[in-house]
Amino acid sequence: MTAIDEIRRRAGKRDRDEPSGWNVDPVLVLTLVLLVGFLAQGPVRRLLSTPVMQSWMTVFVAVVVQALPFLVLGVLLSAGLAVFVPPSVFTRVLPKRPSLAVPVAGLAGAVLPGCECASVPVAGALVRGGVTPSAAVAFLLSAPAINPVVLTATAVAFPGQPGMVVARFAASLAASCVMGWLWQRLGRPDWLRPRAAHAHEDGDGRGAAFWGSVRHDVMHAGGFLVGGAMAAATLKAVVPASWLHAAAGHPVVGILALSVLAVLLSICSEADAFVASSLTQFSPAARLAFLVVGPMIDLKLFGMQAATFGRGFALRFAPVTFVVAVLAAVLTGAVLL
Repeated sequence: MTAIDEIRRRAGKRDRDEPSGWNVDPVLVLTLVLLVGFLAQGPVRRLLSTPVMQSWMTVFVAVVVQALPFLVLGVLLSAGLAVFVPPSVFTRVLPKRPSLAVPVAGLAGAVLPGCECASVPVAGALVRGGVTPSAAVAFLLSAPAINPVVLTATAVAFPGQPGMVVARFAASLAASCVMGWLWQRLGRPDWLRPRAAHAHEDGDGRGAAFWGSVRHDVMHAGGFLVGGAMAAATLKAVVPASWLHAAAGHPVVGILALSVLAVLLSICSEADAFVASSLTQFSPAARLAFLVVGPMIDLKLFGMQAATFGRGFALRFAPVTFVVAVLAAVLTGAVLL
C-alpha cells in the first residue's frame, strides 16, 4: 500500500466514524508546517535582513521590551485595587458635595494605580456603592492617566523631559475634572445604567478573582501593546518620511492625527508613552495629545463603557471626552511644552 493509499484509507475511516466533523491528522499538519518553514527559510531570512525590516524589528522590540514591565506592574496593582479594595472606602473619603468630590476623585487616580481596563469596572463599582456619578466619571478618566506607574513610565520613555510628565498629569487631571463637572451639570440618571456585578468571595475566592483578573488583563492589554508596537514600527520604517513630516509639519493636523491614532491603537496606558516617544516626527503637543486621549477614550474603552454603563452612556460620553481631552492637551501643551 502506498503512502497516498494509506492517507486515503485514514481519511475514509474518519469520515465514517465522525461524519459531522472535520478533523486533520496532526502529524500531517506538523509535517506540512515544517516543510513550508524549511522551504521559506531562505526568503524569510532575506526579508528579515533588509534594512526596512531591521529598522522595523528594532523599533518593535524596543517598544515592547521597555513597556512590558510597566504593563505587568500596572495590571497587578489594578487587579488588587479592583478585588481587595471595597467601594465603601471611597464613599467615606470623598466629600459629600459633588462639586468638591469631582477633583478629589480625580486626584485619587494619582495614588490608586490602575490601567483603563480596570478603571471601568472600578468606576461601575463606585456608582453601585453610592459614589456620586460625577466623581466616578472623574476617577474613571484620571486613574489610568495619572497614576504613579504611568507617570514613571512616561518619565522613562521621555528621559530628560520632565515637562512631558508634568504636562500629561496636568492635562489628564484637567480633562477628568471637566468631564466630571459636565456630567454633574448635564448628565441624567437614565443615561447611566451600571450592570450588576458578581460578588467576590473571601479567601480563595478573592485570590482566584485576583489572578483571573491578572491573566485576563495581561493577555488583553498585551495584545494591544503588540499591536501598538507594530503600528509604531510600521510608521517609523515603512511609511515614507515625507508623509509623516507633512502631517507633523502642520500643528493642527499632527495633533488630530495622533489623537485619532490613540483611539484606534487602544494601547494600555502603562505602555503608550513608549509608542509616543518613538513618533519623533511629531511635535511635543501632538504626542501629548496621544498620551491624554488614549487612556480616556479608545476602541476597547468604548466597548467596556457600553457594557458596564450602557450604550446610551458610551455614545454620549465618548465624543465629548475626545474633544475635552484634545483641548486639554492643546492648552496644557501651549503653556508647559
